[in-house]
Amino acid sequence: MSPDDTKKRIVNEIKARAYDDKYIDRNEEREIVRIAIELGVTVESALAALGQVCDEFSYVLESRILKQIEDQLATAAANDGKIDQQEFDLIFGNVKRAAQGKKTDRELKKMVVQVMESTGNNKVRTGWFSDWYSSLKKDLGV
Repeated sequence: MSPDDTKKRIVNEIKARAYDDKYIDRNEEREIVRIAIELGVTVESALAALGQVCDEFSYVLESRILKQIEDQLATAAANDGKIDQQEFDLIFGNVKRAAQGKKTDRELKKMVVQVMESTGNNKVRTGWFSDWYSSLKKDLGV
């Protein structure tokens, strides 16, 4: 298979997965990379092509959103090691803009909470009489 045919096949695989919702989740990303590897493309090249196609067609790439959440949580926790509700809301707002309406507010908040838990950035600053984070997790079912 020629390099042009390989590139066209990868682009078509990406378009096929993002056709209905303009969103590439982690499972779809994994499938695309697997197909690219089977075609003899390196993982780095496959990921670069995926990012390029997503940029070109305004597709949302879930792995980018997760990376953005992780980076912003680390920045927010850098001062005192804790996330307050205002910082959470700011991160959520940024992620909501990045998701371009492809995910609901509930799904995005759940993603932020899951990244907080998985990265250990789940220490939060609470108020005197309320624990916003516990309430949020309960509401989200996490």
